[in-house]
Amino acid sequence: MRFSMVTLLPLLLTISCISSVKAQGVGSIITSSLYDQMLPHRNPFYTHEAFIKAASSFPAFGTTGKVATRKRDLAAFFGQTSHETTGGTPGSSDANTYGYYFIEELNKNDDAPYYGRGPMQITHKYNYEQASKAIGLGNALVDNPGMVSQDPVIAFKTAIWYWMTAQGAKPSCHDVMTGKWTPTNDDRAKNRLPGYGLTTNIINGGFECGKQVATPQAKDRVSFYRRYSQMLGVDVGANIGCLHQTPYG
Repeated sequence: MRFSMVTLLPLLLTISCISSVKAQGVGSIITSSLYDQMLPHRNPFYTHEAFIKAASSFPAFGTTGKVATRKRDLAAFFGQTSHETTGGTPGSSDANTYGYYFIEELNKNDDAPYYGRGPMQITHKYNYEQASKAIGLGNALVDNPGMVSQDPVIAFKTAIWYWMTAQGAKPSCHDVMTGKWTPTNDDRAKNRLPGYGLTTNIINGGFECGKQVATPQAKDRVSFYRRYSQMLGVDVGANIGCLHQTPYG
């Protein structure tokens, strides 16, 4: 089928408008002012502008479902990434205000040069490779992983990519928080149920979930999530911890 430019122009304008509305949707929830309040001790590297620009590359991010669902998804994203980059001491009274303090992992000897970088602190060569291709950079992040800690838009894109992407038996954190994931019978038997706790299991369950007591790290993740949910005016939902969940293999 062939289209004339007269036919294509309205279509292109419609697509452009939809993309713009999606981006404005995230920005209308996480405004510049709220962003500053959420992250009072953040590293200047993590700008609101970079977050919004990166979010626009993922049309479903922060725009899926009703407003409360969208807010809860964003609160969860910032809760997890804030813990990953925290400069606070877990358990201290103000620990949940120190999100986005660090850009790179402190222990750079782990899996060098593919140590943790950016909001999600992505690690390992396979994650850098997948993220690089997914955000349109080919193998650039494999060849130069430092780009994640040098360009804030790329940093946010890698974090949002991880949030939006299912890997193996693990659903995406986004699908969990927006109600698009349905647990299997096996998941239910292992107490892997929809809620913020499952996103912790997805990200670092082997170290933080299914223990005899809730770990300080898991508690810290919940503390950030509670704070952001309150700031966004939404309830935290069910199953916010992962104490009784079996970690993914």
